[in-house]
Amino acid sequence: MTEIEWWDYDDAEEMAAAVAGDLRFVIQSALDARGDAIIALPGGSTPLPIYAALAESELAWKRVTIIPTDDRLVPMGDKLSNITAIAKAFMARGARVYPITSDAAEDYRAAGQAADARLRDLGWPLDLVLLGVGEDGHTASIFPGDDLAAATDAKSDARVVGVKPDPMPANAPVARVTLTLPAIAAARTLTIAVTGQAKRDLIEQAIEDGAKSPHPIGKVLAAATVPIDIHWAP
Repeated sequence: MTEIEWWDYDDAEEMAAAVAGDLRFVIQSALDARGDAIIALPGGSTPLPIYAALAESELAWKRVTIIPTDDRLVPMGDKLSNITAIAKAFMARGARVYPITSDAAEDYRAAGQAADARLRDLGWPLDLVLLGVGEDGHTASIFPGDDLAAATDAKSDARVVGVKPDPMPANAPVARVTLTLPAIAAARTLTIAVTGQAKRDLIEQAIEDGAKSPHPIGKVLAAATVPIDIHWAP
């Protein structure tokens, strides 16, 4: 397993400011080195203060492409749409916000294949992936269930797959598309931001278990080859 460093904060506000600063540095470094940057950001409520702080940065936003780490198969503008929340934070700054799906779909696996084809047009690997972690140990939309093997297949060249969590999360009972474990692990920078003692305990156990962890986050961490910063607040 790669080197992992924990960064602890007194509260979520302090964490948001620190993570935004780190992301700003990574984006600027990518712009300096390659002339553009491509990053993947998660949905959910925890990263929203990070996005608000990051959006205040004076960056060459028109040369920054942002994709979601995962998204729900719902129409654009839906409250469950991750890309909609990301767009609200960054489109006004001029960033290229790039959806990997834009509508509901009956065949979630076909939706994943379509999303994977869309990402073939973008530069790779990603300069940055920011991840959250669910209370069940999922990350991005790599959930336990029948689609876990496809999402974590280290030999697959798919960047995105369609998944149907089992059981369905009560707060968002829809199928999704998600970056795969190889796509996440290939990123030049991998950062995690979480809150709450329960998630810290889960991640620490997942790190200890390594690739044998029953939790998706454990499998992702075990596959990573770059140093990982985990930012945590109570």
